[in-house]
Amino acid sequence: MRIRSLGAILVALSIGSVASSQNQTSETLQALKNSLSPDQQGSILQDVLGKGTGTGKKTDAKLDTPETVRRKAGAQTDLFDKEKYQRTLDGRILRQSDEDPELRPNDTVLIEMISSDDLCNNASNQFGNQNNNGINGNGANGVNGVNGANGVNGIGGTNGITGVPGLIVTPGNIGVAGNNGIPGISGNIPNNSFSSIICRTPEKPKTDMEKDKTEKFRKRILDNNPYKLNGFGVLELPGLPAIPLAGLTAWEATKRLGADPDLVDYAVRVTLLRLLPSGNEALNPFGYDLFQGVPSTFAPVSDIQVPIGYIVGAGDTLEIQLYGNDASRYELTVGRDGRVSFPKLGPIMVSGMTFDQARAAIEQRVAKQLIGTHVNVTMGELRSIRVFVLGEAEKPGSYAVGGLSTMTNALFVSGGVKKIGSLRNIQLKRDGRLVTTLDLYDLLLHGDNSKDSQLLPNDVIFIPPIGNTLSVDGAVRRPAIYELKGEKTVAQAIEIAGGLLPDADEKLGQLERILPSSLREMRNVDLTSPAGRATELANGDKLKIPAIRPTLENSVVLMGYVFRPGQFEYRPGLRLTDVLSSFDELRPNADQHYIMIRREVPPDEKIEVLSADLRRALAARGSAADPELRPRDKIYVFDLSSDRERIVAPVIRELQLQATPEKPEQTVSIDGRVKAPGHYPLEPAMHVSDLIRAGGSLADAAFRGNAEITRYDAGDGDARKTELIPVDLTAVRRGDAGADLLLKPYDILIIKPIPQWVEPGMIELAGEVRFPGKYPIHQGETLSSALQRAGGFTDLAFVEGAVFIREELKKKEKDQIELLANRLQSDLASLSLEAVASSAATNSAAGGGNAAQGLAVGQQLMIQLRQTKPVGRLVIDLNRVTKSPAGTEDVVLRDGDKLMIPKKTQEITILGEVQSPTSHVFEPGLNRDEYIARSGGTTQKADRKRTYVVRANGDVVTGQRTGGWFRRSQSLEMRPGDTIVVPLDTERVRALPLWTAVTTIVYNLAVALLAVRGL
Repeated sequence: MRIRSLGAILVALSIGSVASSQNQTSETLQALKNSLSPDQQGSILQDVLGKGTGTGKKTDAKLDTPETVRRKAGAQTDLFDKEKYQRTLDGRILRQSDEDPELRPNDTVLIEMISSDDLCNNASNQFGNQNNNGINGNGANGVNGVNGANGVNGIGGTNGITGVPGLIVTPGNIGVAGNNGIPGISGNIPNNSFSSIICRTPEKPKTDMEKDKTEKFRKRILDNNPYKLNGFGVLELPGLPAIPLAGLTAWEATKRLGADPDLVDYAVRVTLLRLLPSGNEALNPFGYDLFQGVPSTFAPVSDIQVPIGYIVGAGDTLEIQLYGNDASRYELTVGRDGRVSFPKLGPIMVSGMTFDQARAAIEQRVAKQLIGTHVNVTMGELRSIRVFVLGEAEKPGSYAVGGLSTMTNALFVSGGVKKIGSLRNIQLKRDGRLVTTLDLYDLLLHGDNSKDSQLLPNDVIFIPPIGNTLSVDGAVRRPAIYELKGEKTVAQAIEIAGGLLPDADEKLGQLERILPSSLREMRNVDLTSPAGRATELANGDKLKIPAIRPTLENSVVLMGYVFRPGQFEYRPGLRLTDVLSSFDELRPNADQHYIMIRREVPPDEKIEVLSADLRRALAARGSAADPELRPRDKIYVFDLSSDRERIVAPVIRELQLQATPEKPEQTVSIDGRVKAPGHYPLEPAMHVSDLIRAGGSLADAAFRGNAEITRYDAGDGDARKTELIPVDLTAVRRGDAGADLLLKPYDILIIKPIPQWVEPGMIELAGEVRFPGKYPIHQGETLSSALQRAGGFTDLAFVEGAVFIREELKKKEKDQIELLANRLQSDLASLSLEAVASSAATNSAAGGGNAAQGLAVGQQLMIQLRQTKPVGRLVIDLNRVTKSPAGTEDVVLRDGDKLMIPKKTQEITILGEVQSPTSHVFEPGLNRDEYIARSGGTTQKADRKRTYVVRANGDVVTGQRTGGWFRRSQSLEMRPGDTIVVPLDTERVRALPLWTAVTTIVYNLAVALLAVRGL
């Protein structure tokens, strides 16, 4: 039979070569067949039929995906197909890769609301589009843009501006467009934007009562933030019907709330808060993660030893090897009748027998009928069997598994057990009868797989719903939700949870239970007593074992600027020097004179603070200067170079909270010329010298003669009285106990500065001076004095072009530029809305042409203004400064001043609206207009009437008539280093009030910056 099959295969293989060779004959094929050994013939059969590896040996075939887990052809796909869409790390569905995840039951969301009145009134400055993308020119009936060489970036705003025709603040595109149009305000609303709202002019204004009602409702909604969707994914807002949101994204939920009739007067935004669950919500059912990440198919492990108890059935292959008088080898497959056809012996019944019984039956037949021949029987390829996995399986159905498969193998094939399915009562049914029950807890907790029975054809694995459950949380080794089977008491529940952690407080166990009356109750469970451990359990119980308090008993804590912070054992008689035994324990620059100790005073644990001078404590160990410590003391060591408020503020807050009318807040303050001014705890019997230590000691500028205490006394509570108490600092520093006053709550110690104490300043002289560099200055020193110290000017100095920079002026210029830019931006925003409204009213792009043109020019000015850097130049006439009698024209210097003297120059610079802004060589006799003509003349946008000249020293000569009817600025004498500025004609476009001021500031700062960079 096998030879006939091989011959047929060889004939089939030869068909393809008939066309090229007509000499193929049956004799040739027969000769080829006879030349092959049985093993070679078997290998060819396996290779051609696609079975095995071509080695002549059989292995278990890997199973394909069962038909029951494949999607049927033509099946209707669900809208929210979980296999189709991507998921986030926490399992949320993403229908698109760039979309927000969907909301689901029990999610926490943040609700934000804005009144429509506030939104519409501030549409140009506040809400709407919150990304500054600029006008994109795709607005409905967009306004024609201004033709220009280059488009201008859109208006950058605090939150951008959005809207569509009709002043509707919704998603959309509004903008100015055209040839080389102006990118401007984008109307694209991002995922976290507010819902759309229509801004209409009401027929009747709202009354104050209506406005107050609207605001109260909004505040009521906001005060209840955040909100949690219930178990059905429904949002419940106070005063509103329930709103289902599960399955929507945050942006879809925003639109859903925006469409609610009860919220028509508000713009709403929904934000998903991905809070990590805590407590009982963080508990997961135990054991179900065993099936996480399992493949959709299960291939049984091949080439493993077949147990002697394996039940032989139809489809199994027996490998028979005869040796002795008859040496042969056979592979016999069990037929559907349960028999194998043994050559020379006939059929032998083996089905239903164990492998050991089948082997014994074959050995008996061979020994009886083949005298002198022995037999070796092994299992070859195993059969596949079909079983059913039903009930609460992830993918219930019919599956083909290997003959050696067990119940757990089939569970893995079906994707595992649903969380509503039982892990402790998995049933194996055969022919309608219950064979065994599998408890996966035995496998997971004890490694016992004795109940993991081998499967037979047509077996049914049934997973019933989960039984009684118990939540175990807190200080246990394995917090989870457990299914109860034989566990009846709290002690047994602790055992399946892995036992208690070392920090568990066994006496304070808590058991939450649902009563038959549908109410909940809390019971205390003392696990140290037999009665507590024997407490009976009920379905739905929640057992919580708290941990012990985190506080350390019989210990003190060292914190702050030390090398080895931490806890130290407390013992009676422990003192500060036992913890800080030397200065080596402190980091460099640690404050050795003020060590703060926070103490909890029993029995009410009130906070008390005391301090010590470590230098004195180490010098007199065991004395009053070395305070004795108590349990739970916290020792703080401060850094001299950093602010102490971060450490002191929490202690001050504790003292404030425990203050009473009988014992007011125990705090004092020190201010003035000390190294660390601020608020400090009032210690018992605290004196002025102690407060000075707390403030880091006196600063160099402190007046050591006397100080002042401001004392506040409430008296009998009728009125607060203020008292000023002088302090003799000289006596205090000398150690006079009488002068070292005792402090009271709220005292403020003021350390005065030394009269006329001024920090030394510095001026920088650069450029053409004989000895450039930085020079210290004293109070009242003038510029001429500093120039004399620098040796005066060099021969190449261009004194008329000196630039004097002052830091204070630079800060003022920066503030003025920022203020002007914000005002200009507000005007431009109003102009852009006017352009849209004009276009919508006329239903034509030409209606907003003038506004669009003004917007283009204004936007360009605003960009230039924001890019302009402040210089801080102070205009001076250096010749008059150095030559003025008695210093009447001199400049008093300040710290940070800088004087730069350039080399002699021969340039005349032209800026602004000319054809070619550049510099020209100075030629005596040429006037202003002649230099402008050399730069190609003015442009069409130039304002020739307002052309002005900036002298090298910063003086400005305007373009107005200056003394006679026919005298004009073009007749002004031009000097080397002068700059001619031709400003923009702002009257050619839609005017804004600030445009002239903006252009003037931009040009003047440009001239000053040019002068600085030219040095």
